Amino acid sequence: MVITDLDLAIRAIATGHLCAIPTETVYGLAADARNTDAVARIFVAKNRPQDHPLIVHVGNYESALDWFANLPDWGQQLAEACWPGPLTLVGQRSQLATDQVTGGQNTVAVRVPNHAVTLQLLDLLKTKGILGLVAPSANRFGHVSPTTANHVETDLGNYLKLHGDLILDGGACEIGIESTIVLALDDTPVILRPGAISADVIEAITGLAVQQNPSGGPRVSGALASHYAPRAKVYVVSNLTDQNFAQGSGFIALSSIQTPVGLLRLAEPDTSEAFASQLYQAFRHGDVLGVSNVYLVLPGESGIGLAIADRVHKAAHPDKERLS
Repeated sequence: MVITDLDLAIRAIATGHLCAIPTETVYGLAADARNTDAVARIFVAKNRPQDHPLIVHVGNYESALDWFANLPDWGQQLAEACWPGPLTLVGQRSQLATDQVTGGQNTVAVRVPNHAVTLQLLDLLKTKGILGLVAPSANRFGHVSPTTANHVETDLGNYLKLHGDLILDGGACEIGIESTIVLALDDTPVILRPGAISADVIEAITGLAVQQNPSGGPRVSGALASHYAPRAKVYVVSNLTDQNFAQGSGFIALSSIQTPVGLLRLAEPDTSEAFASQLYQAFRHGDVLGVSNVYLVLPGESGIGLAIADRVHKAAHPDKERLS
């Protein structure tokens, strides 16, 4: 059931139910991070691998620190500057974080979302002794992340209704792609997943050089080669001339780029930020229209464009499973 009543959401989570919640990035399927039965149902609902770690969502910086055994000084500085916001920090876990949440790793992922409704929800839940919510994207594992309550209902509505779970409608997500994930274990910030907070921003805040695309780091959400996938095959194109496009396919590009003849325009954002905000909605619109292919021109790979490229290349991965 889709609701707007915070009291109903609080009651549901406090009694062990799931509740999809809005954030500035995407909608998350939330459960009390310390309720093992509720967290287990998230994996079932999403068909998510059991060893895939979850991100803990809390209401403020001080609450986040409870989940870390320690955090380097630069990590604390970055958190204070960026929270609430689309930043997830991965640090050494405290006793609050269970193997179920961390995927059996010694690290835990934590963030403070920048959404007024969910921040209020988190604050009220803490007064009831609920110290954080795990909230992976509220969709089938590997599919396009949801940016509206209706997207959640389309993907998971039958399961949630069957189990008395809820969807808290907080409107469309502002940013539209998942948070930047930064590894905060030692002297070097390491980006494990790009997002709206870029390496340049992190370097400006911390004064430290940022490492990107590492190997051998901890497992984190959204790091698999194939992810964020619509039913259609996704093709990244750079040169629109002399292309043999399949007629009736979808097309996504900045508004300054003309739609090739015979293609269906799924989105025409004016900026990279708008591109990110509209990307998943466009993929889902293509699914509704039943297109078999989506051709996409990236807006550039600087700033949030790097995160867009990451999501698009994973959606276009040749080994991705087609979802029915």
